[in-house]
Amino acid sequence: MQTTHIRRVFFSLLGIGGIMAASAVFSVARAQDPNAVVIKNFMFSPMALTIKAGSTVTWKNLDGEPHTVVNDAGIFRSSALDQNDTFQFEFDKPGVYKVFCGIHPNMRETITVQ
Repeated sequence: MQTTHIRRVFFSLLGIGGIMAASAVFSVARAQDPNAVVIKNFMFSPMALTIKAGSTVTWKNLDGEPHTVVNDAGIFRSSALDQNDTFQFEFDKPGVYKVFCGIHPNMRETITVQ
């Protein structure tokens, strides 16, 4: 009887683990927005992004350190983004936009708007 109970608990936990794993995979799939930039390991990823005019880019800081998102021409500048904070900007005009972190200027990326 105790063996049957242990098996039920084991398979219940296995089922819950499967549901959690499936949920994590779904979350990752949703997070891979084509206009999303992840800030992690003191890098923008991707470091180069091409989008259409009128698109909005969302930056999300996954580092434990704060970062900012700054355009070198002064068109936009985020406040300091703590871990899991986001910043969005809508690119209305075609062009090449150079972006860097105001706190860590060696962090750079290029956004090309067509």
